[in-house]
Amino acid sequence: MKNYLAILGLSVVLVGCGSAKPTANDLAISNPIVTALDLTAVDNDRVPVTINPGRFTAEKVTYRLPRVVQGTYAVSDFGKYVDDFKAIDYDGNELTVTKEDTNTWTIANATKLDKILYYVNDTFDIETTGGIGGEQPFSPSGTNIEEDNYVLNLHGFIGYFDSLKNNQYTVDVTGPANFVRSSALEDKGVKSSENGTVITSSYFAQRYFDITDNPMMYGKLDVEEFMVGDIKIVLSLYSPTGKHTAASLKETVYKMMEAQKSYLGDVNSTPRYDIYVYLSRGDETSPKGFGALEHHTSTVVVFNENMPLDALKSSMVDVVAHEFFHIVTPLSVHSEDVHYFDYNKPTFSKHLWMYEGVTEYFAQHFQVYEGLVDEATFYKTMQSKIDISRSRLDDAMSFTIMSENVLDEPYADQYYNVYMKGALIGMCIDILMRKESDGNRSMLSLMKELSAKYGKEKPFEDDKLIAEITAMTYPSIGEFLKTHVEGDVPINYEEFFAMAGLVKGEAQVETNYIFAGGQNIIFDGDQEKGVIFFSSMVEKNSFWKSQGVLAGDVIKKVNGADLTLTNAQGIIGGMFGWQEGQEITMDLERDGKPMLIKATLTKAYATDETIVEDENATESQKALRAAWLKG
Repeated sequence: MKNYLAILGLSVVLVGCGSAKPTANDLAISNPIVTALDLTAVDNDRVPVTINPGRFTAEKVTYRLPRVVQGTYAVSDFGKYVDDFKAIDYDGNELTVTKEDTNTWTIANATKLDKILYYVNDTFDIETTGGIGGEQPFSPSGTNIEEDNYVLNLHGFIGYFDSLKNNQYTVDVTGPANFVRSSALEDKGVKSSENGTVITSSYFAQRYFDITDNPMMYGKLDVEEFMVGDIKIVLSLYSPTGKHTAASLKETVYKMMEAQKSYLGDVNSTPRYDIYVYLSRGDETSPKGFGALEHHTSTVVVFNENMPLDALKSSMVDVVAHEFFHIVTPLSVHSEDVHYFDYNKPTFSKHLWMYEGVTEYFAQHFQVYEGLVDEATFYKTMQSKIDISRSRLDDAMSFTIMSENVLDEPYADQYYNVYMKGALIGMCIDILMRKESDGNRSMLSLMKELSAKYGKEKPFEDDKLIAEITAMTYPSIGEFLKTHVEGDVPINYEEFFAMAGLVKGEAQVETNYIFAGGQNIIFDGDQEKGVIFFSSMVEKNSFWKSQGVLAGDVIKKVNGADLTLTNAQGIIGGMFGWQEGQEITMDLERDGKPMLIKATLTKAYATDETIVEDENATESQKALRAAWLKG
């Protein structure tokens, strides 16, 4: 998963690779569970769902919607979006149902159960803060019910019976004939109504995991299909106002995927990969958790529609590349916690540094390795991660302990560090692997070796992974993992940069009106006071500094519109579209006194401390740097 910090919470995946550990009873049941969603019968913004499980021999059965879904590392409680839950017997009468908790229903007299009926509310239009740890599911794992768009993350609509998670499923989705349909599930054909205005599409899932692993999008979609080598890419985009099109992103996605395939080399890939892009209007009822959720053969992406095209393209590369690299880990290399995922009471692996951190490292490293960005850009990206991990997050926390306890405080608040320090851990191991092997081995080659040893059907034992990696590599790698991953000792990154002939320096970079270079956002929020204010990072943004803005200045209005915690996502997100030469106004409050900024936008720059090449680097340092960055 890749989750960008939401504007207010300053809050950016991972997917499990299996279902619950099978039992004899599970395997003995073979009848498919028949499910149906009717998008033509939406009632009060709710989709009706029908579940027909076939006959039960037990007198009582339990039905659940997921409390947690793979990759989100937060409680989603999809059961709380269910209304009017009913169990119907073969005579059409209601059976007794007991709601055990938010996500669980127990049905009595289950031998008479014919079907279950309920309505599902969507999550997009009730989001308040968005992002990991919010009260609602992270947007790319959520659901949308609109007149012209349906985001069907099926785990939000379809649940499972405790004893039947390994059963096959059929999924019938009924919708208007003029809807564009995009699905990663196996399509089993369509049926049209007599007048041709309604179409029911039938899909097949081998087990419940495949329900959670194959999202759909229906409605007013813009779709582009193209080949990247032997992979068919299906890019489906929903832009509410039509500002952006799939065609405008096609070349960017093509070049990105082509470079990723080159970077991965002989890593097995999927014959088809779906990318679902939902662009949020940025208003109060729109999703606010920008980022993406990865699946085996697809990813769901949510971004702000107000972004300029260049910014959207850049975000697509950064975020979708991360999701695609999950085919390495955890899709091919993962622990038993991931393989036998429990949607109700999950346990978590110790190795988020690998699942998310190494994946994020690959998403950045491949860009310089394959020539999509230059070395200076890559250095700045990694320096930004160092700055954030040191200044905003706990740099002295055991990563394995944090990972294993990621739902609980104080660890939950540190989840974002998997994309910062986690990626830096991957970088340090990569440099060290290349140094120890004279440039012949790398972080990627190590992941390929682990993939060959395990693969998507064979999980590793969580407590043994670091010892296995040590045995497969070098004592220095084991010592690094023991000290900086299992242990809580901060990493001296300068030591690793020095191996590649790099030192600290300064560089001026062009930025926008929201950041001060890299991922250093210049806004912060106070939930208790209900205000948005400039953070200390504003002093590094040349435009705002030229306007006399200081850290702590409270923002009251932007271009005449009141700025509140409720609408900040849309208003500040709209600043992505600000262009040089545009006239803007901003009402501030400093020490209780009003201030007005009225200005014409000029280019914004940030002076960043970054990584530069050492003029006195030795030939061996230069050789290591070349192997690291160019192979």
